[in-house]
Amino acid sequence: MTHQIRIGVQLQPQHADYAQIRDAVRRAEDLGVDVIFNWDHFFPLYGDPDGKHFECWTMLGAWAEQTSRVEIGALVTCNSYRNPELLADMARTVDHISGGRLILGIGAGWFEKDYDQFGYEFGTAGSRIAELGAALPRIKARLAAGNPAPTREIPVLIGGGGERKTLRVVAEHADAWHSFGDLETLRRKSAILDEHGQAVGRDTATLVERSIGVSAPPSEVAADLVDAGVTLFTVGTGGPDYDLSLAAQWVAWRDAQR
Repeated sequence: MTHQIRIGVQLQPQHADYAQIRDAVRRAEDLGVDVIFNWDHFFPLYGDPDGKHFECWTMLGAWAEQTSRVEIGALVTCNSYRNPELLADMARTVDHISGGRLILGIGAGWFEKDYDQFGYEFGTAGSRIAELGAALPRIKARLAAGNPAPTREIPVLIGGGGERKTLRVVAEHADAWHSFGDLETLRRKSAILDEHGQAVGRDTATLVERSIGVSAPPSEVAADLVDAGVTLFTVGTGGPDYDLSLAAQWVAWRDAQR
Protein backbone atom coordinates (compact mmCIF):
# COMPACT_ATOMS: atom_id res chain seq x y z
CA MET A 1 0.00 0.00 0.00
CA THR A 2 1.56 3.27 -1.16
CA HIS A 3 -0.51 5.58 1.03
CA GLN A 4 -1.16 5.30 4.74
CA ILE A 5 -4.74 4.70 5.84
CA ARG A 6 -6.31 7.96 6.99
CA ILE A 7 -9.69 8.95 8.38
CA GLY A 8 -11.41 12.20 7.55
CA VAL A 9 -14.57 13.85 8.78
CA GLN A 10 -16.58 16.32 6.74
CA LEU A 11 -18.25 18.86 9.01
CA GLN A 12 -21.02 20.14 6.77
CA PRO A 13 -21.29 23.89 7.46
CA GLN A 14 -25.08 23.89 7.57
CA HIS A 15 -27.91 24.05 10.14
CA ALA A 16 -25.59 25.16 12.95
CA ASP A 17 -24.27 28.23 14.70
CA TYR A 18 -20.56 28.75 14.29
CA ALA A 19 -19.93 27.96 17.95
CA GLN A 20 -21.31 24.48 17.27
CA ILE A 21 -19.03 24.06 14.26
CA ARG A 22 -16.02 25.22 16.28
CA ASP A 23 -16.85 22.69 18.97
CA ALA A 24 -17.17 19.93 16.38
CA VAL A 25 -13.71 20.80 15.01
CA ARG A 26 -12.28 20.54 18.52
CA ARG A 27 -13.97 17.20 19.13
CA ALA A 28 -12.87 15.81 15.76
CA GLU A 29 -9.24 16.71 16.32
CA ASP A 30 -9.35 15.32 19.86
CA LEU A 31 -10.90 12.12 18.49
CA GLY A 32 -7.82 11.56 16.34
CA VAL A 33 -9.08 12.00 12.78
CA ASP A 34 -6.42 12.79 10.18
CA VAL A 35 -8.36 15.34 8.10
CA ILE A 36 -11.24 17.72 8.77
CA PHE A 37 -13.12 18.85 5.67
CA ASN A 38 -15.97 21.25 5.07
CA TRP A 39 -17.62 21.88 1.69
CA ASP A 40 -17.86 24.81 -0.69
CA HIS A 41 -21.52 25.78 -1.04
CA PHE A 42 -23.57 28.81 -0.13
CA PHE A 43 -26.79 27.06 0.91
CA PRO A 44 -27.61 23.80 2.70
CA LEU A 45 -27.64 20.67 0.59
CA TYR A 46 -29.92 18.76 2.99
CA GLY A 47 -32.79 19.73 5.25
CA ASP A 48 -34.19 23.26 5.12
CA PRO A 49 -32.80 24.71 1.86
CA ASP A 50 -32.78 28.17 3.42
CA GLY A 51 -31.31 27.07 6.75
CA LYS A 52 -28.15 28.35 8.40
CA HIS A 53 -24.99 28.07 6.33
CA PHE A 54 -21.43 29.45 6.31
CA GLU A 55 -18.79 30.11 3.65
CA CYS A 56 -16.01 27.60 3.04
CA TRP A 57 -12.66 29.40 2.83
CA THR A 58 -13.29 31.95 5.57
CA MET A 59 -13.97 28.96 7.78
CA LEU A 60 -10.79 27.18 6.70
CA GLY A 61 -8.76 30.18 7.82
CA ALA A 62 -10.38 29.93 11.25
CA TRP A 63 -9.78 26.18 11.38
CA ALA A 64 -6.13 26.73 10.49
CA GLU A 65 -5.76 28.81 13.66
CA GLN A 66 -7.93 26.59 15.85
CA THR A 67 -6.28 23.26 15.06
CA SER A 68 -2.70 22.11 15.50
CA ARG A 69 -2.44 18.58 14.08
CA VAL A 70 -5.11 17.67 11.53
CA GLU A 71 -5.00 18.48 7.85
CA ILE A 72 -7.86 20.68 6.69
CA GLY A 73 -9.56 21.37 3.39
CA ALA A 74 -12.74 21.56 1.37
CA LEU A 75 -14.42 18.44 0.03
CA VAL A 76 -14.46 20.13 -2.39
CA THR A 77 -13.95 23.71 -3.51
CA CYS A 78 -16.02 24.74 -6.54
CA ASN A 79 -13.65 25.94 -9.23
CA SER A 80 -16.31 28.28 -10.63
CA TYR A 81 -16.61 30.50 -7.57
CA ARG A 82 -13.16 32.14 -7.54
CA ASN A 83 -10.58 33.28 -10.03
CA PRO A 84 -7.85 30.57 -10.14
CA GLU A 85 -5.10 32.97 -9.11
CA LEU A 86 -7.17 34.25 -6.19
CA LEU A 87 -7.94 30.70 -5.07
CA ALA A 88 -4.25 29.85 -5.23
CA ASP A 89 -3.36 32.81 -3.03
CA MET A 90 -6.10 31.92 -0.57
CA ALA A 91 -4.72 28.38 -0.43
CA ARG A 92 -1.17 29.66 0.05
CA THR A 93 -2.32 31.87 2.91
CA VAL A 94 -4.26 29.11 4.68
CA ASP A 95 -1.27 26.83 4.13
CA HIS A 96 0.90 29.27 6.08
CA ILE A 97 -1.68 29.93 8.80
CA SER A 98 -1.98 26.18 9.36
CA GLY A 99 1.75 25.47 9.25
CA GLY A 100 1.46 23.32 6.13
CA ARG A 101 -1.72 21.32 6.78
CA LEU A 102 -3.96 22.37 3.85
CA ILE A 103 -5.34 19.96 1.27
CA LEU A 104 -6.59 21.80 -1.82
CA GLY A 105 -9.77 19.89 -2.60
CA ILE A 106 -11.38 21.08 -5.83
CA GLY A 107 -14.07 20.07 -8.32
CA ALA A 108 -15.94 21.39 -11.31
CA GLY A 109 -19.13 22.39 -9.44
CA TRP A 110 -22.70 21.15 -9.77
CA PHE A 111 -25.13 22.89 -7.36
CA GLU A 112 -27.12 25.20 -9.63
CA LYS A 113 -28.69 27.20 -6.80
CA ASP A 114 -25.26 28.48 -5.77
CA TYR A 115 -24.60 29.69 -9.29
CA ASP A 116 -27.98 31.33 -9.71
CA GLN A 117 -28.08 33.10 -6.35
CA PHE A 118 -24.48 34.36 -6.48
CA GLY A 119 -24.40 35.37 -10.13
CA TYR A 120 -22.10 32.75 -11.62
CA GLU A 121 -22.58 31.32 -15.11
CA PHE A 122 -23.75 27.72 -14.69
CA GLY A 123 -22.85 26.59 -18.20
CA THR A 124 -22.81 22.85 -18.84
CA ALA A 125 -21.12 19.94 -17.12
CA GLY A 126 -18.67 19.84 -20.03
CA SER A 127 -17.84 23.54 -19.84
CA ARG A 128 -17.34 23.39 -16.07
CA ILE A 129 -14.97 20.42 -16.36
CA ALA A 130 -13.04 22.20 -19.13
CA GLU A 131 -12.73 25.26 -16.89
CA LEU A 132 -11.40 23.09 -14.08
CA GLY A 133 -8.79 21.59 -16.37
CA ALA A 134 -7.73 25.06 -17.50
CA ALA A 135 -7.66 26.44 -13.94
CA LEU A 136 -5.35 23.88 -12.35
CA PRO A 137 -2.16 24.90 -14.23
CA ARG A 138 -2.95 28.53 -13.39
CA ILE A 139 -3.41 27.62 -9.72
CA LYS A 140 -0.11 25.77 -9.64
CA ALA A 141 1.71 28.59 -11.42
CA ARG A 142 0.39 31.18 -8.97
CA LEU A 143 1.32 28.98 -6.01
CA ALA A 144 4.85 28.73 -7.39
CA ALA A 145 5.03 32.51 -7.83
CA GLY A 146 3.82 33.41 -4.34
CA ASN A 147 6.07 35.19 -1.85
CA PRO A 148 6.47 33.56 0.54
CA ALA A 149 6.12 30.27 -1.26
CA PRO A 150 3.80 27.66 0.25
CA THR A 151 5.30 25.74 3.14
CA ARG A 152 5.07 22.55 1.08
CA GLU A 153 3.77 21.41 -2.27
CA ILE A 154 0.08 21.68 -1.40
CA PRO A 155 -1.63 18.38 -2.25
CA VAL A 156 -4.48 18.63 -4.75
CA LEU A 157 -7.54 16.44 -4.23
CA ILE A 158 -10.02 16.39 -7.11
CA GLY A 159 -13.58 15.16 -6.58
CA GLY A 160 -15.64 13.81 -9.46
CA GLY A 161 -16.21 10.78 -11.60
CA GLY A 162 -16.76 11.72 -15.24
CA GLU A 163 -14.94 8.96 -17.08
CA ARG A 164 -13.82 10.77 -20.23
CA LYS A 165 -13.08 14.27 -18.95
CA THR A 166 -12.94 14.56 -15.17
CA LEU A 167 -10.77 11.49 -14.66
CA ARG A 168 -8.42 12.79 -17.34
CA VAL A 169 -8.01 15.99 -15.31
CA VAL A 170 -7.43 13.87 -12.20
CA ALA A 171 -4.76 11.88 -14.01
CA GLU A 172 -3.00 15.05 -15.12
CA HIS A 173 -3.12 17.08 -11.91
CA ALA A 174 -4.29 15.29 -8.75
CA ASP A 175 -2.47 13.90 -5.76
CA ALA A 176 -5.75 12.39 -4.53
CA TRP A 177 -9.06 11.48 -6.16
CA HIS A 178 -12.36 11.48 -4.27
CA SER A 179 -14.86 9.03 -5.71
CA PHE A 180 -18.63 9.28 -5.41
CA GLY A 181 -20.52 6.00 -5.69
CA ASP A 182 -20.57 2.39 -4.63
CA LEU A 183 -17.77 -0.16 -4.58
CA GLU A 184 -18.20 -1.37 -8.15
CA THR A 185 -18.32 2.20 -9.43
CA LEU A 186 -15.13 2.92 -7.54
CA ARG A 187 -13.36 -0.10 -8.97
CA ARG A 188 -14.40 0.66 -12.54
CA LYS A 189 -13.51 4.32 -12.40
CA SER A 190 -10.25 3.68 -10.59
CA ALA A 191 -9.20 1.45 -13.49
CA ILE A 192 -10.24 4.12 -15.99
CA LEU A 193 -8.21 6.68 -14.04
CA ASP A 194 -5.14 4.48 -14.43
CA GLU A 195 -5.78 4.21 -18.17
CA HIS A 196 -5.78 8.00 -18.33
CA GLY A 197 -2.62 7.98 -16.25
CA GLN A 198 -0.88 5.79 -18.80
CA ALA A 199 -2.00 8.16 -21.55
CA VAL A 200 -0.57 11.23 -19.81
CA GLY A 201 2.55 9.52 -18.48
CA ARG A 202 1.72 9.43 -14.76
CA ASP A 203 1.70 6.34 -12.58
CA THR A 204 -1.68 7.18 -11.08
CA ALA A 205 -1.95 3.81 -9.35
CA THR A 206 0.96 4.90 -7.16
CA LEU A 207 0.78 8.68 -7.23
CA VAL A 208 -2.96 9.34 -6.84
CA GLU A 209 -4.49 8.44 -3.48
CA ARG A 210 -8.02 7.00 -3.58
CA SER A 211 -10.57 8.72 -1.31
CA ILE A 212 -14.22 7.96 -0.64
CA GLY A 213 -17.03 8.98 1.68
CA VAL A 214 -18.32 6.29 4.05
CA SER A 215 -21.66 6.06 5.84
CA ALA A 216 -21.43 2.52 7.25
CA PRO A 217 -19.23 1.03 9.99
CA PRO A 218 -15.82 -0.25 8.95
CA SER A 219 -16.84 -3.80 9.89
CA GLU A 220 -19.27 -3.70 6.96
CA VAL A 221 -17.33 -1.98 4.19
CA ALA A 222 -13.67 -1.37 5.04
CA ALA A 223 -12.13 -4.61 3.79
CA ASP A 224 -13.61 -4.32 0.28
CA LEU A 225 -12.73 -0.64 0.01
CA VAL A 226 -9.13 -1.24 1.07
CA ASP A 227 -8.96 -4.06 -1.48
CA ALA A 228 -10.14 -1.56 -4.09
CA GLY A 229 -7.28 0.74 -3.18
CA VAL A 230 -8.95 3.30 -0.90
CA THR A 231 -6.79 4.78 1.85
CA LEU A 232 -8.70 7.97 2.78
CA PHE A 233 -12.13 7.34 4.33
CA THR A 234 -14.32 10.33 5.20
CA VAL A 235 -17.43 10.37 7.37
CA GLY A 236 -19.89 13.21 6.75
CA THR A 237 -21.88 14.79 9.56
CA GLY A 238 -24.15 17.82 9.77
CA GLY A 239 -25.29 20.38 12.30
CA PRO A 240 -26.41 21.24 14.76
CA ASP A 241 -25.20 18.18 16.70
CA TYR A 242 -22.28 16.91 14.58
CA ASP A 243 -22.45 13.29 15.71
CA LEU A 244 -18.93 11.81 15.54
CA SER A 245 -19.79 8.30 16.71
CA LEU A 246 -19.28 6.73 13.29
CA ALA A 247 -16.03 8.62 12.82
CA ALA A 248 -14.88 7.19 16.17
CA GLN A 249 -15.46 3.66 14.84
CA TRP A 250 -13.34 4.42 11.79
CA VAL A 251 -10.54 5.92 13.88
CA ALA A 252 -10.50 2.78 16.07
CA TRP A 253 -10.41 0.60 12.95
CA ARG A 254 -7.53 2.68 11.51
CA ASP A 255 -5.56 2.30 14.71
CA ALA A 256 -6.08 -1.45 14.66
CA GLN A 257 -4.48 -1.62 11.18
CA ARG A 258 -1.26 0.04 12.31
